Amino acid sequence: MKTKVTELLQIEYPIIQGGMAWVAEHHLAAAVSEAGGFGLIGAASAPPEIVREEIRKAKELTDKPFGVNIMLLNPNADEVAKIVVEEGIQAVTTGAGNPEKYMPMWKEAGVKVIPVVASVAMAKRMERYGADAVVAEGMEAGGHIGNQTTMALIPQIVDAVNIPVIAAGGIGDGRGVAASFMLGAEGVQMGTRFVVADESIVHDNYKDRIVKAKDIDSVVTGQSTGHPVRCLRNQMTKEYIKKEQEGVPFEELERMTLGSLRKAVMDGDILNGTVMAGQIAGLVSKRQSCKEILQEIMTEAEKLLHC
Repeated sequence: MKTKVTELLQIEYPIIQGGMAWVAEHHLAAAVSEAGGFGLIGAASAPPEIVREEIRKAKELTDKPFGVNIMLLNPNADEVAKIVVEEGIQAVTTGAGNPEKYMPMWKEAGVKVIPVVASVAMAKRMERYGADAVVAEGMEAGGHIGNQTTMALIPQIVDAVNIPVIAAGGIGDGRGVAASFMLGAEGVQMGTRFVVADESIVHDNYKDRIVKAKDIDSVVTGQSTGHPVRCLRNQMTKEYIKKEQEGVPFEELERMTLGSLRKAVMDGDILNGTVMAGQIAGLVSKRQSCKEILQEIMTEAEKLLHC
């Protein structure tokens, strides 16, 4: 399937793997790219030299294009922004902030810039500053979310900008890909489906929790703080939401979740950790390799789109 996104990123399939903190490291990114998609290393709040090391390890596993997701609230963002240039990274996706100050440096180096946006206004602004594409992410996604649904957001952003739009949030199979293309997207970004990939380093407990999830198992914490996060229900989310309703100070809520994603991803504590996953978790019913995931999704999508 050839689209503006496959041409932009020089990939076989128009599917990008989300840059998930603690999850999107070199094994997963390289496996997705090697299988024909576009893998991402999630820089999150990692020290700059760890990000450089992850990039170099991924290069040992694949010679296919891959990228880095930069969380702009990271105090090390300036250094990471330079590292992607020094290491010859093909593309960056950005979140949690505005990448405008890095755009000239990246564009001069030939790095494709693809900000993650949750509104039409932000998409238009990113286009003005030279973004090559945008990831339009609906609130069905796992992790930090906006307040527009994917179904409503994608066509509005497609109508508002002239650069390619990549749909994200609630996409986990070929039907989701086909639907995204019908809404005007040129590619999709998926996170939750890749969390359970064989090449993902995520703890088995976390993977099993996603595979066993029902349609109603995701919940949003942090609504009252202005920092909503979608994850799967557990003891921690129950206590967190109870404290939110009681009006507990933001600082106390923050302490509850400090290190909780790592606790779930690395230690397998799915009771007290934050099990980030999108609403699509209820559709994810098995573990597969990245190659199997991509081939299954694209076969279904192409059949529906009559490609």
